[in-house]
Amino acid sequence: MVAAPALVLTGCGGGEAEGDGGQGGDVELTFATSYNEDQPQHTCGATVIKEQIESADVGISVEIYPSSQLGGDAERIAAVASGDIDLDIQGASALGAVYEPVSVLDAAYAFDDADHLAAFAASDEGQQVFTDFADETGVNTLGVWSAGARHFTANKPILSPEDLEGQRIRFPGSPQYLLNAQALGASATEVAYEELYLALQQGTVDGQENPITNIASQNMQEVQSDLSLTEHQLNTNLVLIGEVWEEFDADQQQVVTDAVAMAVDEVTACVDEEDAATIEEWEAGDEWTVHRDVDVDAFREQAVSWFEENLDDETLSVFESIRATAS
Repeated sequence: MVAAPALVLTGCGGGEAEGDGGQGGDVELTFATSYNEDQPQHTCGATVIKEQIESADVGISVEIYPSSQLGGDAERIAAVASGDIDLDIQGASALGAVYEPVSVLDAAYAFDDADHLAAFAASDEGQQVFTDFADETGVNTLGVWSAGARHFTANKPILSPEDLEGQRIRFPGSPQYLLNAQALGASATEVAYEELYLALQQGTVDGQENPITNIASQNMQEVQSDLSLTEHQLNTNLVLIGEVWEEFDADQQQVVTDAVAMAVDEVTACVDEEDAATIEEWEAGDEWTVHRDVDVDAFREQAVSWFEENLDDETLSVFESIRATAS
């Protein structure tokens, strides 16, 4: 995958540049994320960005604050816009709260795979989305990656849209995820992530959807029997930077851009390797019945048709431009 080039805005940032060398100088960037230290967004993403920037020795250091230490998604994006936080990693669906069209990057079957996401990010259409997002929020997009595909679990196989009928499926409560449920033909039930295991155990919901790393970390095999590899959505993350970008000289901007580009590649590889190893382990054991024989074409056709009929204006335009870049 490739990183989207940083978009340039006017204004001053949260970090204070000091010392010699024009706008460059010694500055410590505040890097906040919602991800835990054992997730690929941290180990292969934020940590790689920090290491690459600091090893370049251009007067920039990075302090990472994982696990929502500096606030939830809405608080952090506001802080990036105001200059109180310099760097952040956010999911596209969460960013829809400040610029709705960007949330479509998390639409069900918008992307075929991580390569498709990379192609869109590098395209003129993708760059326009990031430019419009910057114009609306005052926040630059440095890069985009997928943190893994989402899949369904239940106590029965979910191999086609018809298998969702009558099933109460937990979806996150953000607008884009609830639209995904409608597009896929699911009956969505909102349950907080922290309460999901208990809801599955007690039968409050029949199933759920998440990436492999979340399914594993929540030990859902203890309360669910079937994992269906629907790959119905990529978890799309944007790496964001605030107005501090304007304080960097050209060399510093290049170092930051290159660091994010490396992290985009690293996260993609880490997710692929971890997901493959986990699924292989599950297939060899007896805790899950893993279903690879999902009718992905039927799911994709239904979801894409639904979005084309129900999205409008800028949101529809972004979705159509994403699908147009599919190989």
